[in-house]
Amino acid sequence: MGDMPNIWKLFVIRFFSSLIPAYVIERLFWEDRGMTIQMVVYTEIIFAFTIVLFEVPSGIMADKWGRKHMLVVSALLSCSEFLILVFATEFWHFALVVFLAAIGHSASSGAEDALLYDSLLAKGKEKHFEKIVGRLNALDTISIIIAALCGSFLASRFGYELNYWISLGAVAISLGVTILLVEPVRNSREDDDGPLPIKAYLTDSVRFFRSNPGLCLVLLSGMVTGAAVNFIDEFWQIYLERLNIPVVYFGLFSAAVFFLRLPGNILAYKLKNVFSYRALLLGITAFLTAGFVYMSIMKDYSGLAAMIAVCLAAGIIEPLAAGYLHHRIDSSMRATMGSFQSLGENFLLTFTGLGFGYYSSRFDIFGGFGFIAALCGMYFVYFLLASKKVAEQE
Repeated sequence: MGDMPNIWKLFVIRFFSSLIPAYVIERLFWEDRGMTIQMVVYTEIIFAFTIVLFEVPSGIMADKWGRKHMLVVSALLSCSEFLILVFATEFWHFALVVFLAAIGHSASSGAEDALLYDSLLAKGKEKHFEKIVGRLNALDTISIIIAALCGSFLASRFGYELNYWISLGAVAISLGVTILLVEPVRNSREDDDGPLPIKAYLTDSVRFFRSNPGLCLVLLSGMVTGAAVNFIDEFWQIYLERLNIPVVYFGLFSAAVFFLRLPGNILAYKLKNVFSYRALLLGITAFLTAGFVYMSIMKDYSGLAAMIAVCLAAGIIEPLAAGYLHHRIDSSMRATMGSFQSLGENFLLTFTGLGFGYYSSRFDIFGGFGFIAALCGMYFVYFLLASKKVAEQE
């Protein structure tokens, strides 16, 4: 295992870090422990706000002191989360879990893509970055599907808690493989033992974004769609429960939702050679808007079909946005810039969560998805006008 190249280790890490059967019944488990939708939204806001605080500093630390170190921290925190959840009974227990999860997410969000890109760059294969990211995401999906199918069966037979112990074992294996990663050599790495130059990194990052308005739009599209689809990932169990679907079928639905992200993840690198970024992003944003509108209005099984369709379209975004960014930045700031994307997404998630929570409390989960539809619709209009202006300037 120690001689295994980083790319293959990342595949193993992704598989086990996504092999989490607890996720298929997560919101039901939380409700069973006394958590309401409003409380869950509060934890989502805690998660997003924590990321706003830690995202960029963790990206800078990854660039300065090593991406592997941050990935190990993230894996350790994942183990801690599931251990706490097994015994969680109070709101503050769940709040602590999402706080740790946010720090772990911040530690890995920019670092993983940065380590992957530099590992490919060292072998002269950086042009394959989008393809590898797509395949890593596809492996995520396969792992999630396996976990979902097993998790719903186990939950219907043995209760919810067993899934959390299995999930803890999976992330522990992921931690073991993460420790075996090798930090790739970077030509621009300097003064690693000095103080953390947060101000310099922030200044350079802002200057870079100002000089690349097209890049900002692509990343913003990834942030908006990522924040929107997050509410499907977090609350689809409640949507199914409102339609009186038995928990034993949750795994099948979860498998379908994540399976249909595979084509977008795998084919994103080819689609960008056929269509322009503007056409792809406009089409996907319009599709998401229509899907969320339908989910909020049609309170029946056809709403589930719309939810699946939204996930199908959303699968294209992440490889596109990540590749667009990493092909245009220097290795010395690769994790930092990746963290900015995650920072923006979670900043949006904080304010979106307030609206989602408010409308869910008044009109149940369907009202929450209606709010997301309005958000996507407003961004579609903004992107249509802003991207045209950027194209004229270029």
